[in-house]
Amino acid sequence: MDELAAGQWRVVLDQAHSALRTIAEGVPADAWDRSTPCELWTVTQVLQHATGDQIGYAAAITGGAGPEEDPFAPSGRIEGDKLIGLNAALDASARAWAGVGEDDPQVPTPLPQGALPASVAAVACALDAAVHAWDIAVATGQPSPLHDDLARPLIEVARQIVEPLRAYGAYAAALDPGEEADEVSVLLAYLGRDSRWAESRR
Repeated sequence: MDELAAGQWRVVLDQAHSALRTIAEGVPADAWDRSTPCELWTVTQVLQHATGDQIGYAAAITGGAGPEEDPFAPSGRIEGDKLIGLNAALDASARAWAGVGEDDPQVPTPLPQGALPASVAAVACALDAAVHAWDIAVATGQPSPLHDDLARPLIEVARQIVEPLRAYGAYAAALDPGEEADEVSVLLAYLGRDSRWAESRR
């Protein structure tokens, strides 16, 4: 990634992790079964998926255990505190990335592409956390955690990794963001999401 200075991927990843953690903490108690921009998935299922993905990245790097549940078939049921698993996954992911060199050319990932340069792999991990933070935020009436400075590196990496993932159902077909779209809307549209999803539900 030419746009990120050396080590800046750590900032992007930290922002994305913080966004997901903060948005999950802000979910009202009665909102976990609400629908989300992820078609057919509730807020709980998106949380389970995002949790599993972070465990997957950590496991790829460290060789540790992967998620117990298939992130692409979340049950929609979490016993007890719904945030315990997410917090553990985010902590594990952060620890795993802390051991990665800033310019490591081959970092293992759970993606079909396999190992990627650190700056691409880490921002791919950040992309997953950030977009699911947005999914949960708009589904539960919270402000969007995305902003243009975060979206900029995310869209750059998304354009490198997303196309093969569409075949697996990880992302819907890209939408047209419109000529006047900001960078957040461009990112969301590329990932098959309508930035005005919450408005369309009213």
